[in-house]
Amino acid sequence: MSRDKPNGTDRNQLTNTYYLCIMYIYFEQQNIYAMMISPVPTMLFALKEDLMDNIFDLNNISVDFDIMERTNPVFNTAKMTVFQLSVSGNGYAAAIAEKLGLTYDNAQNSKSTEIPPEIAVLNNIILETRYKTMGALAEKSGCPTEVDLPCGYTPRAIEFSNKGIRFVGIDLPAAISEAEPVITSLISEDKRELVRFAGADATNYESLEKALDGIDGELCITTEGLMMYFTDSEAGVFCDNIARLLAGHGGCWITADPEISLQYILTAQPLFGERFMETMMKSKAVADDKSDFNVGGQALVIDVRSDVKSGMKKAMMFLAAHGLKAERLIISENMPEIATLSDVEPQAAEAIKAAMSMCAYWKITLLDSSAGIDTSMVKSEVFDAKAIFADGGLMLRMSGRVDSINAPKLLAFWEKVSADEKINSVSIDCTGLDYISSAGLRVILIMHKACPEGATISGANDAIKEILAQTGFDSIITLV
Repeated sequence: MSRDKPNGTDRNQLTNTYYLCIMYIYFEQQNIYAMMISPVPTMLFALKEDLMDNIFDLNNISVDFDIMERTNPVFNTAKMTVFQLSVSGNGYAAAIAEKLGLTYDNAQNSKSTEIPPEIAVLNNIILETRYKTMGALAEKSGCPTEVDLPCGYTPRAIEFSNKGIRFVGIDLPAAISEAEPVITSLISEDKRELVRFAGADATNYESLEKALDGIDGELCITTEGLMMYFTDSEAGVFCDNIARLLAGHGGCWITADPEISLQYILTAQPLFGERFMETMMKSKAVADDKSDFNVGGQALVIDVRSDVKSGMKKAMMFLAAHGLKAERLIISENMPEIATLSDVEPQAAEAIKAAMSMCAYWKITLLDSSAGIDTSMVKSEVFDAKAIFADGGLMLRMSGRVDSINAPKLLAFWEKVSADEKINSVSIDCTGLDYISSAGLRVILIMHKACPEGATISGANDAIKEILAQTGFDSIITLV
């Protein structure tokens, strides 16, 4: 056996390890190891990992409903939606709202903002217009399966199954676990075989594919009130997933989101006159309260504060970059009778109807229907983590992808360990992390705010750094 390479190991590697051990002992004594810059934190984590037990056990972490909702605050807007539909006279929505125990206070108001009655009227008109028009467009598509993503608590499953159309409702597991039994109980037994609910993450293709397992034929995928809560990175991943689904099944994706701000303005103007911009900002404050990020501040959602045509072109280019193209479907040409318009002055109601000729929902299809989507380079690693705690510092190594499905487990782990120990700092090693969604970032922010010394992130690849930059996290949390 060579003395230069004992046991097949490079001698320089052993020498480096020896010095690192000396450094480890010194820094451990001085209690300043967490301050070292990359790549040393990653190496120290490995050294500590050899000496201490991993305290993160993914399989033994329990998640309650409160944890799931705190990880995804926008989840509660789904209850706001079904309550608004019940107000508009939708009997099925009223039955769902009653079973869920929804009231104006617990469904309409957010955690720090109460919705004034005048904004509630505006929201009810827009919501009913959107819900009915999107439903009509989905039915008109002729696709045998309607995929509502996210489905929330709306009665679409009841309405489509009554018409003999197969329905797949996809949402966060937290929403599905509560919505499915309530909605299914209102579907006649002979129609229930047409309905399926599945918990999934919109940015996780495997979870979407699993939700549609065994579904043949073209899909009409509908999306309302989702894109404005995405970062550009999340929107891009979601668009890639839509392209893959359409390549495998055929069909289309119909979304109300790109021009939703324009629809709000065109509806608010006749209602509030000169006060419409003030009303819009109040409404946006409620939406922002549901998200840690700038609502509507991404490429696929047109910013009405700048040039609308330019924003529309930017959104179309964004879709094209992900293999998709859009057709604008004018709202006024497709919307049914809107009951909530009877709650406002006739002149305002007619002006709103006319204004709907100036905005549209988008029907999106593959850019080239004959071209396949190359998925050979797509990775979707499952989430895992290892954690050790010493001297007031939590060192956490994450790998795979952190999304809306597994972020609640990360938060549940944090809640437990921080309840048992006084944690002064969190060092997060992202060397093996492929992707993190806003839900995962929200958990990291919770950790950061709870620690006197905050959190640091090391080993982030370029994709993770881009996500951190887009969301402004790189200015909040130290990257090393």
